[in-house]
Amino acid sequence: MRVVRLRAPGGPEQLAVEEADRPRPGPVEALVRVHAAAITRHELGWPVDRLPAIPSYELSGVIEEVGPDVAGVAAGDEVFALTPFDRDGVAADYTALPAELLVARPRALGHAESAAIPLPALTAWQGLFDHGRLGADERVLIHGAAGGVGGFAVQLARAAGAHVIGTASAANLGLVRELGAHEAVDAATRFEDAVEPVDVVFDTAGGDSLRRSPAVLPAGGRLVSVAEEPPEGGVHFIVEPNHDQLKSLARLADVGELRPPSVEIFPLRSAREAFARSLEPGRRGKVVLAVV
Repeated sequence: MRVVRLRAPGGPEQLAVEEADRPRPGPVEALVRVHAAAITRHELGWPVDRLPAIPSYELSGVIEEVGPDVAGVAAGDEVFALTPFDRDGVAADYTALPAELLVARPRALGHAESAAIPLPALTAWQGLFDHGRLGADERVLIHGAAGGVGGFAVQLARAAGAHVIGTASAANLGLVRELGAHEAVDAATRFEDAVEPVDVVFDTAGGDSLRRSPAVLPAGGRLVSVAEEPPEGGVHFIVEPNHDQLKSLARLADVGELRPPSVEIFPLRSAREAFARSLEPGRRGKVVLAVV
């Protein structure tokens, strides 16, 4: 089978498409025929002691085979997943991974769009609800609301009944409103002068906006960032795979309450070009490797 590997530290120029043996699933694993593998910006920065490594941690595909102790999924199921970061990724024809992570992919979407959901949408979910404890009728300010994570956060917060305020560049304010924000604020302005106090700030951008965010939080307000360590009292986190949350996200996508980002598709053989494209400044949407 074909597999993409990062052979040495560096950028896309260190990637190679190679031949490898097809993996065999363990007792609680499933072998998945990968149809699409999504790329996350800057994901090639592995430490040297983890190389060579296979990139991409989001997939959509079809189960080929399951281990003897697997329940709940079967060969032929169309699934998607976020895979653990402590093992090789899924940019390959086949991958074996814990079956408990696999969820029926959204039927309303294709494989490429399905693969573009898990990491940014789970990040948004966990930032808003696990760490931010956002409730209905609360107010949330989302920095970077037009980005991959931020765009999902706007949609999820709106679906949860919150009052949503998003910051973005002036050119993207219309998109932020289209995604469901009640208010859209130009990130180049002083948002703290334009925004009434909020219950939660969810930051996906970092930098000066994050440092100024406590100004809009009253006592008891929550500050969560996925970009960098926030000021004292805030929470920084890294997304984790979660079966139940991903199942809820698939349901929202199927009923039209969760819109995936636009996808730009490259064939697996063009992995170098795909990763280079993902690193281009100012690009929008998600880059996806079409494997089948």
